Amino acid sequence: MRNRFDTRRLGYVTLVMALMSVIVGAGGCKSVKLSDADAQFNRGEYNDASKTYRKIYNRLTKREERPLRGEVAYKMATCYRMLNQSSRASAAYQNAIRYEYPDSMAYYWLGRSLQMEGKYAAAATAYRTFLEWQPDNLLAKEGLKGALRAETDRKNKNTSRYIVKNVKLFNSRRADFAPMYLDKNFDQIYFTTTNEKVTGTNKSEITGMKKSDIWYSKKNERGEWQRPEPVEGELNSDMDEGIVSFSANGQTMYLTMARRAPDAPTTVEIYTSQRSDASWSKPVKLDIISDTISAMGHPAVSPDGTYLYFASDMPGGYGGKDIWRINLKERAGSLENMGPQINTPGDEMFPYMRTDSLMYFSSDGHPGLGGLDIFKARLNSTGKFWSVEEMPAPVNSAGDDFGITFGEGESGFFSSNRGDGRGYDHIYSFELPELKITISGWVVDKDDEPVPNAVIRIVGDDGSNQKEIARDDGSFKFNLQRGVKYVMLAGAQGYLNVKQEFESDSEEADAEYGVDFVLAAVNKPQVVENIFYDYDKATLRPESKAALDEMAQMLADNPNVTIEMASHTDRHGSDKYNEGLSDRRAKSVVDYLISIGVDPNRLTWKGYGESRPKKVTKRINKEFPQFEEGTELTEEYILTLDPEQQAIADQINRRTEFEVTSTTYDMY
Repeated sequence: MRNRFDTRRLGYVTLVMALMSVIVGAGGCKSVKLSDADAQFNRGEYNDASKTYRKIYNRLTKREERPLRGEVAYKMATCYRMLNQSSRASAAYQNAIRYEYPDSMAYYWLGRSLQMEGKYAAAATAYRTFLEWQPDNLLAKEGLKGALRAETDRKNKNTSRYIVKNVKLFNSRRADFAPMYLDKNFDQIYFTTTNEKVTGTNKSEITGMKKSDIWYSKKNERGEWQRPEPVEGELNSDMDEGIVSFSANGQTMYLTMARRAPDAPTTVEIYTSQRSDASWSKPVKLDIISDTISAMGHPAVSPDGTYLYFASDMPGGYGGKDIWRINLKERAGSLENMGPQINTPGDEMFPYMRTDSLMYFSSDGHPGLGGLDIFKARLNSTGKFWSVEEMPAPVNSAGDDFGITFGEGESGFFSSNRGDGRGYDHIYSFELPELKITISGWVVDKDDEPVPNAVIRIVGDDGSNQKEIARDDGSFKFNLQRGVKYVMLAGAQGYLNVKQEFESDSEEADAEYGVDFVLAAVNKPQVVENIFYDYDKATLRPESKAALDEMAQMLADNPNVTIEMASHTDRHGSDKYNEGLSDRRAKSVVDYLISIGVDPNRLTWKGYGESRPKKVTKRINKEFPQFEEGTELTEEYILTLDPEQQAIADQINRRTEFEVTSTTYDMY
């Protein structure tokens, strides 16, 4: 329920009543019934007050009673707002405006209530109207910003990959909220509940529900959550208990308790309880400051146990409820407000320290989707600046979202009143599935045969370093991260290494990349594809340079290798002419490689003319099945073919190759 701590929101009834005193004093009605309603309101008994105001509102039908009807509508709307019943609050604020209630805040609160209903366009209109009266109001500006952004996101269907589910096992017909894991085993979850089986029989005048207790659930041996039950020991009472945090060893619980006395306003304080086996001791108040008026609740222990973070309305903040912390080891003089990067003129509550530099909290002062939204704050390396970002939908919603706790990875629980017209909170699970970003392919030789025992290494600029041996069929697969630059290297004994570079997409979506490595064997000639010369000339054509650039890279990836470049012609022309032409062509390849930086000492060349006809490989046979694998394309064989097949055979014989001559260059 909203703005009560009666458990959930610190209640801060003292603060609320102080803020509302102006409104209560504004009424001029002498009716006993209105006085009763005002008294209920002044005590923070919003559930009862809303019913009384409703009865009075329905009786005020005369024209001269319109101003009083507007006042009653405003007070009734405020009760609904405190109870988180946003649709009822919106209707009542609209009635207050209709009857010309003379306070521009009606437009502000109407905007807030409409925003919590998810009526973003109407909320923006209400905020703009309010800003005409108070153009510098920061909360209204932030509310307008959030409403406009939420409307845009909805139109564009912007959402995240988070999966959010109502945890029906944990939830009752009443309010269940603020889940928290006991420890890093993640096998026990504690939460606050107002279900009908809690301790005590009296219902809260504020909410109409029974006062909250702390319950828990644990996993069985199969890892399944069991039906929740109340914690054992002296912890729960007929007062409100809830919003817990635990020391790292799970032996100390920090909790919020509401203190209510007949002669004093309700406030909330932080207590501790100790665990013995499965039983919790009677809570003991934790003294933080001597101030007995300010409310303090929503404790959150830092993982290293040094600090206790909490929410409070104590003086010295930025407005509303702020997040503060104290040093548990040296409490005296250590009280510290978390500053304007975290705190706003609105309410910041429900801190949760995932690490010592990563805080989650809920706020209605930062621009958001509706009521309380969950925000993530990361402390920079200097330890002085927090960068704050909103958790995306569907974690956040138009309603109140708060009280998050993380289990393994990007999963856990939080609470929300989304979709509940009564304003009751329920517990939800969330999970961010890991992105499935992979790269796969094959390592084969020049004849498309799998390379035995090929090793693939992949190094990312995020510091990752992976290694895998290709399967028998030459295939491999790696898991990757998004937005990372990778360098891959494939190699095997008896083959030259091949390197490839690429960058994975930064888009938050699954992706699969494919890359194949074709390795050149060290012990036999390797054809260099796509080398072209003009007819009857040794001059390289421009389209040949891409293949030779790749060859230069291959030599850079294999710095201890020397090669011989060889050029071969077809059967046409004299032996002497063909040897001369092929020799000039091989030299032109070497000259080009030297021109782009290859060490000339690693290169030799030779033209073989037509003296080394090509033998049909498996790869050639796949492309030209008319030539049987193993066949040598000699002139005698070619003359047995028809003219069309002769031309193809001649084309195969015209080729540029390289052969490794040494693998120990510059090693000694």
